Amino acid sequence: MRGRKPLPTAVKQLRGTARPCRSNPNEPQFPVPLRTPSAPDWLSETAADVWRELGRTLLDAGLFTVVDRYALAMFCAAAGRWIEAERRVDAEGAVLISKETGNPYPNPWYHVANKAWDQLRQMLSEFGLTPAERSRLKAAVSEEELSLAEVLFASVEVSGG
Repeated sequence: MRGRKPLPTAVKQLRGTARPCRSNPNEPQFPVPLRTPSAPDWLSETAADVWRELGRTLLDAGLFTVVDRYALAMFCAAAGRWIEAERRVDAEGAVLISKETGNPYPNPWYHVANKAWDQLRQMLSEFGLTPAERSRLKAAVSEEELSLAEVLFASVEVSGG
């Protein structure tokens, strides 16, 4: 398939760009869990922390369904690797000195951090987690969140002049 990757309907709805003429009536709809599932046991503790932090936020935004578990786990695993590698680089330094030759060489954790960062960057847009992606989304506002002024003046048109 050529061209842009199609956007899920949930993302189009949050962006305010969902149009019936461009919708996919056959797009599978998956159940939304009532609560964030527990982090998979194979995630590192750091990755599980990311899962707990991000999972609820995605669920509340309507961007997490039962089949998104592995996509979120991939993101969290990469985030865990990135955080751990960054901690190691911070503790040991980006450049190490060989004990045998005295020559400097790049810390191997620096490469791990960079690779995990690339993976994270690719996954961020999948969930609308970058500032650029968020700027394209429109959060749904419940009537309870509208101010009294917004409710009272919702039908009033303001004319310039």
